Amino acid sequence: MESTDLQVWQLILQASWLVQAVMALLLLASVASWMIIFRKRQALKAAIKEADAFEEKFWSGTDLSRLHESISSSHRKPSGMERIFDTGIREFSRMREQKRMSAAAMVEGAQRAMRITLTRETEDLEHHLNFLATVGSTSPYIGLFGTVWGIMTSFHQLANVNQATIAMVAPGISEALIATAMGLFAAIPAVIAYNRFSNQVDRLEVRYDNFKEEFSSILGREAHRVAQE
Repeated sequence: MESTDLQVWQLILQASWLVQAVMALLLLASVASWMIIFRKRQALKAAIKEADAFEEKFWSGTDLSRLHESISSSHRKPSGMERIFDTGIREFSRMREQKRMSAAAMVEGAQRAMRITLTRETEDLEHHLNFLATVGSTSPYIGLFGTVWGIMTSFHQLANVNQATIAMVAPGISEALIATAMGLFAAIPAVIAYNRFSNQVDRLEVRYDNFKEEFSSILGREAHRVAQE
């Protein structure tokens, strides 16, 4: 096993500068991808947990004013569904204080504010996902480029040799194929993570949108009650 590892390192060190540059680029892309994967996994796990906790609190019959006060008095910045609720009720309260404001206008203003917040929350959840998609789609081709270049260089060296044997080109082809392997090593985890995280983001976005609509209905009933007073 040790001799095999040593042989791989020797092949990498003996590769041409262009192939080594391709390998270094793929290694950096792989390291960056894994950093994003770990961080995004934690962020999405926390977002799902926060959404579950807030929905349970929201539908438990807690007074919405007190819920809003607890969010406002908290030292931490609201996020996700909690932020959508905070934005909506703030805008609704602001418009309710204005005189001669129709119920439809109050609800529409709150919906508009929540829609903007929902878009921003979705963008935050999708942050860095494009990088994973780029690594997953381009790394195999970058590795293939290094392989093609390495094989081309190996065969070009045979031009000055009278008797060519497979043993003469085997090391060059082997070091070139390492670039393809590194491209796949970088691409496969990135593609798997991107598909998984994209699915989780889509499901969270649907939950946020459903909550926005349900909360808009509650605000609509409150707006009609205020308008009749």
